[in-house]
Amino acid sequence: MKKQALTLALASVLIPASAYASDITTEEVEAAQAAWGNGIVEIGKAEDPKQAAIAHIDKFYGFEMGSVLFKPTLASEDQFRGTKQEALSYFIGQDLKEDKGFALAPYTKVRWENEGIIVDDDSAVAMGNYYFTKTDGEEVKVEFTLGYVKDEDGNLKINLHHSSLPYSAN
Repeated sequence: MKKQALTLALASVLIPASAYASDITTEEVEAAQAAWGNGIVEIGKAEDPKQAAIAHIDKFYGFEMGSVLFKPTLASEDQFRGTKQEALSYFIGQDLKEDKGFALAPYTKVRWENEGIIVDDDSAVAMGNYYFTKTDGEEVKVEFTLGYVKDEDGNLKINLHHSSLPYSAN
């Protein structure tokens, strides 16, 4: 009994308490999704969309933590955006020829339908459809897979973002 108590005491010294608090919940993923969607709407309404997009990327993506695997919906020539600058170009259309500024549409809301969310302690993956509502009320259906981790402050960050338009035989 003393050995077990000593082992637990040593573990609490060697492993910071924040490590135990790093588990991700389904509710956190759903809240992060809703906030991400609101951020896309805000970029389209912003007086300074570039600053809004930078703030959005900083808040939701883990570029400062290392690699982010980002495959945006409307990217075909430069399919993968592995840097913050490339992500910014996709959102506001500045550097790459094919980028028209996805987040500038503008959209009035983003609605999420998760097919499923898999939580594995300190990471999570969600997959499903999200719907971007245009100003005329039309919804654009997009398929997504998003991976999440927490930063050192406990904020959920995207480390995998793949989205695409549904397959069409036409």
